[in-house]
Amino acid sequence: MTRAAVDGPIRIGLTGPIGCGKSRVAKRLRHQGATIIDADRLAREVTAPGMPALAAIAERFGPEVLAGDGWLNRAALAERVFDDPGELRALEEITHPAIRPRIMAAFEAAAASSTRAVVLEAIRLVEGGYADVLDEVWLIVCGPDQQRARLVRRGLAPADAQRRIARQAGLVERVTPVATRILDTSGSLAETEASVDAALEAALAGAAG
Repeated sequence: MTRAAVDGPIRIGLTGPIGCGKSRVAKRLRHQGATIIDADRLAREVTAPGMPALAAIAERFGPEVLAGDGWLNRAALAERVFDDPGELRALEEITHPAIRPRIMAAFEAAAASSTRAVVLEAIRLVEGGYADVLDEVWLIVCGPDQQRARLVRRGLAPADAQRRIARQAGLVERVTPVATRILDTSGSLAETEASVDAALEAALAGAAG
C-alpha cells in the first residue's frame, strides 16, 4: 500500500524490467519539471572508494569484486549475486541501509522546493520497501521483442541480453499488485511521451482532489 497523499510534491516510483524504458520515462518527467532520484546513481555513490559499504562488500564477497583502481567492479559483483538469491540478499543487506537515508533526504529536499513531483527510479523499488513512502508506483513495461532489441542496441550480445532478462523473471508479477499505473513503452517515443504526460497529469489531479 502506498502512502496517503500529503502536502508537497507528489511522490512517484518508477520500476520495471531492464530495457523497458524507465530512464526514458524519467527523462520525460524531468522535462515536465519533476525532480528525479536515481537509486542506481546513489548506489554508485555509497560504494565509492572510502565508503563503508564498499569495505563491507569487499569483506563479504572478497577482493575479486574490486577493480584495480579500488572502485567496485559492478560486472564481477553482478555475476556473483544475481543468479544466487542468497548472495543478492547479502548484498542488499549492505547497500540498502546505506542508500535509503540518501533517498529519504532527497525526498525531503524536494519537498522544500517548488517541484510538482519527485520521482524515484529504482529497479528494486518494492523489495527495498519504498512503496509505502510513495503516492504512486508506476510499472514500466514493453514487449519482449522491444526489450531484447533495446538491450542489443546498448551493445549486449543477444545471448547476454536474454540472460539479463531471465534474471528478472517475475518482476512484473511482483510489482503489479502495488502498481498504481502500468505504462507500456513498446510504441514510438512520441507515444511514450504522450502516455507519460497523461499519467503525470492524472496523478497530479488525483493528489489535488
